[in-house]
Amino acid sequence: MSACGGTACGLLVFPMFRFTKMNGAGNDFVLVDNRSGSVRLDTAQIARLCDRHRGVGADGLLLLETARGNGDFRMRYYNADGGEAEMCGNGARCFARFAQRTAGLGDRVAFETPAGLIRARLHGELVTLDMSDPTGLELHAALAVGDLALTVHSLNTGVPHAVVLVEDLEQVDVARLGNALRFHPHFAPKGTNVNFAQALAPDAIAIRTYERGVEGETLACGTGVCAAAILFSHLTGGGEAISVRVRGGDTLQVGFRRSGDTFGEVTLTGPADFVFEGELALEPVTVG
Repeated sequence: MSACGGTACGLLVFPMFRFTKMNGAGNDFVLVDNRSGSVRLDTAQIARLCDRHRGVGADGLLLLETARGNGDFRMRYYNADGGEAEMCGNGARCFARFAQRTAGLGDRVAFETPAGLIRARLHGELVTLDMSDPTGLELHAALAVGDLALTVHSLNTGVPHAVVLVEDLEQVDVARLGNALRFHPHFAPKGTNVNFAQALAPDAIAIRTYERGVEGETLACGTGVCAAAILFSHLTGGGEAISVRVRGGDTLQVGFRRSGDTFGEVTLTGPADFVFEGELALEPVTVG
């Protein structure tokens, strides 16, 4: 027997792991069961995995891990650039259905995130999340973007969001203005996600989102939906239930309670769909 235990020294081994592709209102994700702790991905590997030409293609990666506190599981979320983020609303809905299928749970699941404990109720393909309480309300910030003066409102709904109310959503240059606000000195050093919202009715809006970490427009963003809905209602004196149509065509429902300038009991309801499953090989490692 050789010193390599019967295996040729210098052998290249390609570690494999299973994954599931899901989408929540067009916001798509790769989900991996990592309760064993055996899947260890660095920033470059995550970015390659999410690359739409060289990988599976996704707006982010979600890892299902063993709980450390009072949750059933721990959710870790990574943006498409490989950076870890505190929370993702559409991803959390997908995570809840993935956890239900993977672990054989019932219609309720609680999971730990850096933004706090998130509780989910599952009803068919729809998932309702009990979101963490928003923080960091800022209204009517006058920010210069090139030759434009924009009125920007901000709220942290698990991650930071800026919201600009517009008259015609289709005419907004989301790539240019979203990028400029995402990196605006006002939001330094970490930057912000950026949402443009148009009123459709007293209790309904449509939004487009430039997502931090993806660094482009996405078809939906759950935390952005919550921020835009709450800010729209707060600014217009609306009610505590707002419908939000996202770029992907789906309409999500946001509920909350308002007391002055504070908000609580935030819920987000929308779809979470399975797309396909597969197996991936990581970068090769040498044994022996």
